[in-house]
Amino acid sequence: MIQIAPSMLAADFLHLEKDIETVNRYADIFHLDVMDGAFVPNISFGFPVIEAIASKAEKPMDVHLMIIEPEKYVDRFAALGAEMISFHLNAAKDPEALLKHIRSLGVKAGLVINPDIPVEDLFPYLKDADYVLLMSVFAGFGGQKFIEATYDRIRSLKAEIIRQGLDIKIEVDGGVSASNAAALAEAGAEIFVAGSAVFKSDDPAAVIAAMRG
Repeated sequence: MIQIAPSMLAADFLHLEKDIETVNRYADIFHLDVMDGAFVPNISFGFPVIEAIASKAEKPMDVHLMIIEPEKYVDRFAALGAEMISFHLNAAKDPEALLKHIRSLGVKAGLVINPDIPVEDLFPYLKDADYVLLMSVFAGFGGQKFIEATYDRIRSLKAEIIRQGLDIKIEVDGGVSASNAAALAEAGAEIFVAGSAVFKSDDPAAVIAAMRG
């Protein structure tokens, strides 16, 4: 089943409640990009904004940590009500231990990699993850085009998930829109993160429906 996770980073922060209601009514997941200006070159939002979103959110919150030392912060995000927390494979000191710790908090644990990291690097950790986020652009940089190699990366990852007999969802983030959603689903992705495609459109509900196929 396809799930749509609008990225709140693209929301209208002057009218945030309106965009929160859009997700509540039409989408499945709130995707929250947390950037620290160190692991990635941009800074996004932190605990106060996520707390505000949590106060109105009726759908699960998926926190994507683009930060160094994610170990220091997962407990606080879990306490705010995040149902999903992911971190970059190359940002954690001990990815296996952190995945297990996130799960111990009653939260779904996810691993993230940028397009320049081989999907094979994820394979040893899949047994401890609930989902994997494949970036289809480089995390932290705006205005990038969708990287076409993502389709083959999804297929490779999906094949390994099946080989290991695991129940893991594949999430895709970066340049995702109604125009490539069907091809991404065919490759094996199940969670689509979309920012501008949803919030900058004249009819977000229609865009979300089109992405579901």
